Amino acid sequence: MRPRFLLPAYWPLWAALLLLRRLARWDYPRLLRFGVKVGNVAYRLPLPQKAVVDRNLRWCFPEWSSEQRERVAKEHFRDSGITLCETALAWFADRDRLLSLAEFEGLEELDRHHAAGRGVILLAAHFTTLEIGARLATAIREVHAVYKPSKNLLMTEFFRRYRGAVSAGMIASDDIRSMVRVLKRGGIVWYAPDQAFRGKGAEEVSFFEQPVATNTATSRLAELTGAVVMPYFVERLSGSTGYRVRIGPALEGIPSGDSVADTRLHHELIEAEIRRLPSQYLWLHKRFKRLSIDPYV
Repeated sequence: MRPRFLLPAYWPLWAALLLLRRLARWDYPRLLRFGVKVGNVAYRLPLPQKAVVDRNLRWCFPEWSSEQRERVAKEHFRDSGITLCETALAWFADRDRLLSLAEFEGLEELDRHHAAGRGVILLAAHFTTLEIGARLATAIREVHAVYKPSKNLLMTEFFRRYRGAVSAGMIASDDIRSMVRVLKRGGIVWYAPDQAFRGKGAEEVSFFEQPVATNTATSRLAELTGAVVMPYFVERLSGSTGYRVRIGPALEGIPSGDSVADTRLHHELIEAEIRRLPSQYLWLHKRFKRLSIDPYV
């Protein structure tokens, strides 16, 4: 605990963390119902994020009617409200409770590669199940999770210390050396590099037939370390059933020597998952930024 974290600027975050800790004690069906209510309220508010969701849906599904886009947008806000409650579980629920809510596919192949001493990149994507999905990965196996450092120092400290205690380790998204080190020694890294990215090494890669600024580091990580790349998707099941975690077969041909082509393969997998579960993708994110153009302005 640093003295600076007691300053008033950090009080809202402390309040949010205390709320999440309380929510984590609720039973799962009640937690979901509360999340749906939060999402419904948010959708009725004049939030600028509603325009972002609408633009994203228009770009990805121009063939949809306005009624269909509105229906998916409403469902997406409900899913996003549920995400808040899932975050409470991910951060504060015990491991056994989390695992009781999930069914896993593909663990056998993951274990086979790991037992052979090869590093494994669990290649995830930004769906509304991102947070619970990362925690489930660290709960079922010894997994290092990659996170994006927050501008809020308290949040970054929370991720490093608290989340690090329930995983094999936390790696900042800009700490490529640590990722390489873990993968070279046969470790498992959960990685979700699919957000808009304009940093070093960024490329414009097609996503729903539009070029978007993208991090292509996955291909280079596989090339540097000899790690296998396995898709990792988490589906929120209907009702209060829980989650289905799907670890796909290792992607053959990655690395191919063409990081853009390799990243495009990941995008195709994400697109297929979005078409199957459209409301569960993170439409609130401004994914369609280009390297020099921001179409949301």
